[in-house]
Amino acid sequence: MKKYAVLFPGQGSQSVGMLNAFEENYAPVLSDVFKRASRALNEDLWEIVSRDSHGLLDQTQYTQPALLAASYVIWTIWQKNAKSKPSFLAGHSLGEYTALVCAEALSFEDAVALVSLRGRLMQEAVPEGKGAMAAIVGLSDEIVATLCQTVSAKGESVSPANYNAIGQVVISGYKEAVLLAIEEAKAQGAKIAKLLAVSVPSHSALMKSAAEALGDALERIDIRPPCYPILHNATVDVVEHPDDIRQRLVEQLYQPVRWVETVQRLVAEGIEVALECGPGNVLTGLNKRIDKNLKSIALQDPMNIKEEAL
Repeated sequence: MKKYAVLFPGQGSQSVGMLNAFEENYAPVLSDVFKRASRALNEDLWEIVSRDSHGLLDQTQYTQPALLAASYVIWTIWQKNAKSKPSFLAGHSLGEYTALVCAEALSFEDAVALVSLRGRLMQEAVPEGKGAMAAIVGLSDEIVATLCQTVSAKGESVSPANYNAIGQVVISGYKEAVLLAIEEAKAQGAKIAKLLAVSVPSHSALMKSAAEALGDALERIDIRPPCYPILHNATVDVVEHPDDIRQRLVEQLYQPVRWVETVQRLVAEGIEVALECGPGNVLTGLNKRIDKNLKSIALQDPMNIKEEAL
């Protein structure tokens, strides 16, 4: 039996109708999960995911619980088909919360409420239009980190936020600083240096106030030792004690997502297959650019769940 890991996507993987392919054969699972999520939020989350009549899906306080619920649906279906257990779980940013739910460290209802709060805190931490994120492609991690330091030394801060793939880094911070960093990256030969369509400067020092408030909320949440090892974004390590998990979730909000190192650690641990458990195939694409020998499969297609039932 091949050794495999299950990975959960973060913001950016959402789309209206992202679970349409599962409606015909898995309606009871969809209904159960989204009823629970909707009760936790006091909001019709299924309407947002399936039709989004009021344009709420891309508002981060709804995006995060919507993606968590969608990924949990796919996990639940996968679990009914799987022949063995994964050796590791990991999630990209928000996906780390999904991993904790699937590892039974967090209750689903608590996690839904928590990530909705996380989204609101992130949005409120920086005034609209003051923060930004940008993708830099074609420069080394070291060059990107150095140019961010150079720009930050001139005034407002910008820093690496996501180490997504080899030669692909997302930076985050004050908008003016991000714009300056884009120009500097172009001057240093970046293939791509462009703003992303987000207003929240995630995984930067600007999220410190949000992280403190999130830490207070986490103290009131019951967390249990996970039943699967989870690699955490900020530290690429495995922890079991609830207090350590709380600390990792607080750190994650203002420290970079070390996705390249996460995938490299999984490969070093003998992982042969990575299953992306959630809408879209963003992580599958990143993983292929990090290690071509790691077989990556997106479970957004119900056929993959049956065909790849490891």
